[in-house]
Amino acid sequence: MRLTQGTFSFLPDLTDEQIVKQINYAISQNWSISIEYTEDPHPRNNYWELWGLPLFDVNDAAKVTYELNTCRKQHQNKYIKINAFDNTRGIESCVLSFIVNRPAYEPGFELVRTEDVSRNQKYCFRSYATEKPEGSRY
Repeated sequence: MRLTQGTFSFLPDLTDEQIVKQINYAISQNWSISIEYTEDPHPRNNYWELWGLPLFDVNDAAKVTYELNTCRKQHQNKYIKINAFDNTRGIESCVLSFIVNRPAYEPGFELVRTEDVSRNQKYCFRSYATEKPEGSRY
């Protein structure tokens, strides 16, 4: 199963050249950039682990690319995404987010059904990756 979250998620994975073009676009819009990673890509898990500090006032894609490649070396079997934030209205709004790294194997999600009051059914889903302890999921 292929995880489809964020911009470009239904397209093939972006090449490094395409990633740099997206970073350059974000820089041209004066957006702040951050890099995040996770083992648990549940769609409601909005806040992944932050790699370093957000890259405020970055004007060179090489700085972001360096941080991304360092993150990839340390977390090669995890999901990694780049986020861009626009603060022109006085708040930090995420305006661009896309996955730049995936584990070799993406286990997908399980649909969990539980019975509630009056035989009502409640549904939720969870990542198969969470069956294993953190640090050994992929």
